[in-house]
Amino acid sequence: MIPQPGPAVADGFGPAPPGAGRGSLGAFLVACGIIEEPALRAALAGQRPGVNLVDTLVGGGHVEETALMRALAEHAGVDYLDLTNHPIDVASARLVSPSMARRYRAIPIGWYEGSLRVAVCDPSNVLAVDDFRTVTGAPIELVVSPPSSIDAAIASCYRVDAEAEQASAEAASSFGGTQSQALAGVREVVEDGPIVKLVNLLIGQAVTDRASDIHVEPGPRDLRIRFRIDGVLQEVMRPPSSIAGGVISRIKIMASLNIAERRIPQDGRINTRINGLPVDLRVATLPTVWGEKVVMRILDKSTALLDLADLGFLADNMERYERSYRRPYGTILVTGPTGSGKSTTLYATLNILNDSTKNVITVEDPVEYQLEGINQIQVNPKAGLSFASALRSILRSDPDIVLLGEIRDRETAQIAIEAALTGHLVLSTLHTNDASSSPGRLIEMGVEPFLVGSALDCIVAQRLARHLCERCKQAYTMTPSELAMVGWDPEALGVLEDPVVVHRAVGCGACGRTGYRGRFAVHEVLTVSEQVERVIVDRGHSEEVLKVALAEGMLTLRQAGLREVLAGKTSIEEVLRVIA
Repeated sequence: MIPQPGPAVADGFGPAPPGAGRGSLGAFLVACGIIEEPALRAALAGQRPGVNLVDTLVGGGHVEETALMRALAEHAGVDYLDLTNHPIDVASARLVSPSMARRYRAIPIGWYEGSLRVAVCDPSNVLAVDDFRTVTGAPIELVVSPPSSIDAAIASCYRVDAEAEQASAEAASSFGGTQSQALAGVREVVEDGPIVKLVNLLIGQAVTDRASDIHVEPGPRDLRIRFRIDGVLQEVMRPPSSIAGGVISRIKIMASLNIAERRIPQDGRINTRINGLPVDLRVATLPTVWGEKVVMRILDKSTALLDLADLGFLADNMERYERSYRRPYGTILVTGPTGSGKSTTLYATLNILNDSTKNVITVEDPVEYQLEGINQIQVNPKAGLSFASALRSILRSDPDIVLLGEIRDRETAQIAIEAALTGHLVLSTLHTNDASSSPGRLIEMGVEPFLVGSALDCIVAQRLARHLCERCKQAYTMTPSELAMVGWDPEALGVLEDPVVVHRAVGCGACGRTGYRGRFAVHEVLTVSEQVERVIVDRGHSEEVLKVALAEGMLTLRQAGLREVLAGKTSIEEVLRVIA
């Protein structure tokens, strides 16, 4: 609801919207009993140039702020909202700059029925409405809020941005050099306040924004900083390149890395506290032509404690997988690209299997999450502790369940397969595109086909898809051409209704205008039956393995993804993005 412009009046506010019939704000306040007419005349007489009636009345103690703003809202024909007890969507607020919010004393607070809701203290300011509409590209709905609550909201929502900008500017002025600065100078600067403050603010903001990774990338003119949120990189700021050396060196010092060595990649870990809570980050540096790129992976400890039921398994896939991990021996492989949640699935499985009657040992590179009651081994190639040597040793430690971080080579694959055949339950990951190509990958590594067929029990391929935002997702009916394009199979998907109604991403303040919020896993669960084992032993191609598995009721990744589309969890576009 947007007030229409009108001629200026003596009290500094425009008239009510057409049809309201309430005249000027001053007359309306008198009529409502908010202020006596003599007091109003006295206030108007003492009104300073450039100061509107609201500030004059409140500042002079003539009226109480809340009563005045309620009357102003009624006069303008819009809702009143006190932001003190109202949640503000920070993503919506950041659609406009802090300076713009302060200039108009107005702030976006969220989305309502497709419009951006903006809290203002002057609903007659048509320039503010036009500017907000232009900058955000969205229809605007106004609500009136007390100036004090708007000021507090602006200070709260833009505090981190303002502090980061200030810290960046201070660091740039104090650094004043280039990335080739002497080592002593770098150490002096990175221990200085602005650099330390900027890095801490970045980590804190990344945690607040639910980011999984922080990318710090030096360039010729600036330092690009991006967050990966729900699997998609989003740029957050570009401080000047003069502070790149200081920022990167500060991160390396926090991760106990060698700041003098800039020619080779390094790996480290940061343990810090943000807002009183412990935060762990895995740090990796990579030399580039403009300096060292740094990626910090934020390790959420709650991920290691997830329940398997919370990972997004479809009911039939969950039943297949549970039959496999409940067996006392065999090999379970989880496959997929980097960042597809393989480790999370294995940790969730271990949380179910781990009890006092079993000896569980893991070999990982690196150990990302420390689990109580489980013996975890960190691979250390420099000391001669590889996956293969560690696995060989732990098999002499009477394990019941063995988790291998990854099967990378023939030796590791051979020992893992033999361990499964000698009465151990082995869980590991493998880099393949789908479940049916995994047996062939092991055979290519040099493991005999009859061993692969005998030891493999279950293969899970997975991808992470973004969850549609529940507040703004929009239903629509798919056309026959769209159904044909995605390979729609009504029988495999169990689709009975016609037409097919699914949802698309729209975008609102709750999801940062992306249309998605959060992620879940899409799974393909291949159980190695006698028929599948026969194909593997005969060195059958992955297409043959797939054909047999489909005949036995397996859902492919795409079919599983499309089922989630039918359930309204994600969109067709997202499934096509993550699943070839």
